[in-house]
Amino acid sequence: MDKIEKLESFYESEHPFKGGIALLREIALKTEAVEDFKWSIPVYTLDGKNVFGIGKFKSYFGVWFFNGVYLKDPQDVLENAQEGKTKGMRHWKFHNWEEINQKDVLAYMNEALENQKKGLEVQAEKTKKVTIPQLLQAELDQNRELRTAFEKFTPYKQKEFCEYIAEAKQEKTKLRRLEKILPMIKVGVGLNDTYR
Repeated sequence: MDKIEKLESFYESEHPFKGGIALLREIALKTEAVEDFKWSIPVYTLDGKNVFGIGKFKSYFGVWFFNGVYLKDPQDVLENAQEGKTKGMRHWKFHNWEEINQKDVLAYMNEALENQKKGLEVQAEKTKKVTIPQLLQAELDQNRELRTAFEKFTPYKQKEFCEYIAEAKQEKTKLRRLEKILPMIKVGVGLNDTYR
């Protein structure tokens, strides 16, 4: 399925917020942003840079601003996308299409595009040296093929695997997660590649 088909499928599939996301798309298409499809959602770009996206979930839908931290937010509606994890991303949630003030949403989208033109972007932090959890390190020490495959990943992807295991609180969860990622490492598939 190409990007156009994926976009149409996203907007046309039956969902409680089908009308709401269609209205957000209509507003987005009034801007100069280019419509794209990444991470299973419509993403609107300028000169190849991600500016905002439209998403739908079980209890809400909304607009995600990749560098929303720079938006003035006169309506005081933006929330940090993942407290403590994302520095720049902000989202505007809606629970029904009646909440959407088209003029305000368009103004936020246009401001985000203007900020992108000015180069206002949160720079990703350089990934620090990866601390490999003991369980994974033991597997890497025992299996040269696995270690070679792991070393082919970027430091960022290595860190994702390591955090996935390290963040588990119980030993049985750590073991279950280790069992899940070992085949992925062997074939060169990153933990979150399906979302990229």
